[in-house]
Amino acid sequence: MKLRWMAVAVMVAATGGCSVAAAAADPPPAAVDSDLAPDASAAPPTPSVGALFVRDGGANHFCTASVVDSPGRDLLITAAHCINSGAAGHGAYRQDIEFIPGYRDGQAPFGTWTVRQLLVAPQWVSGSDPDLDVGFVVLQPNDGRNIEDVVGASQLGADSGYRYSVRVTGYPDGDDAPVSCVNWTTRQSPTQLRFDCGGFTDGTSGGPWIADINPRTGTGTIVGVIGGYQQGGDTPAISYSSYLGDAVQGLYQEAIAAAGLAAG
Repeated sequence: MKLRWMAVAVMVAATGGCSVAAAAADPPPAAVDSDLAPDASAAPPTPSVGALFVRDGGANHFCTASVVDSPGRDLLITAAHCINSGAAGHGAYRQDIEFIPGYRDGQAPFGTWTVRQLLVAPQWVSGSDPDLDVGFVVLQPNDGRNIEDVVGASQLGADSGYRYSVRVTGYPDGDDAPVSCVNWTTRQSPTQLRFDCGGFTDGTSGGPWIADINPRTGTGTIVGVIGGYQQGGDTPAISYSSYLGDAVQGLYQEAIAAAGLAAG
């Protein structure tokens, strides 16, 4: 579990209920040769990746999120367990979340963005389905501009395989800068991806797995987010992601529709 839970879990507006596949059983963890896995290192912030905060006057961030391309240009992707408590917490959504893209050393170089709407799959709300540990966040405009127009966005990948060379970025909850690591993903199960790299501690949940990166912008194709099995992994050396298949694509389309209704 790579989330720093804080003392808040209150329902905010969320709509819809996409049709998704039934939950699969948790896959068994596979053996790892930790001597062969790299370690994450401090990295310059990527504008389209940032930290999630609870707007309570504190300075602690609890999860990571990234901008994903959408028609409304106002959408983030993160882990469902970052924004909704699941079955254990009666499916409550977090309240008063804000997003700071490119966060580093207490600075918000691209502004602080407030949330309009949160969305996770019904199977996450009712059963904490690890195969649907993906959530979307619709943001309010900031000073008349949408987030994607300010920092750019990555595309959402889906159903395209299990093995990618990716860069994974996350914000450990005790640090004021992100860590990043490049390695290959592997198949953990038909519904889960795995990424071996040390250093992904609490707070990195929701961190994007980006393939085909543009070295100038840091954007590419998101093929996973830290989450899924063990809510992203019980150790810093192994991370997981729900497979971004048809159910996640359906949720993405639902988030796009919800964003359009909210904007209208």
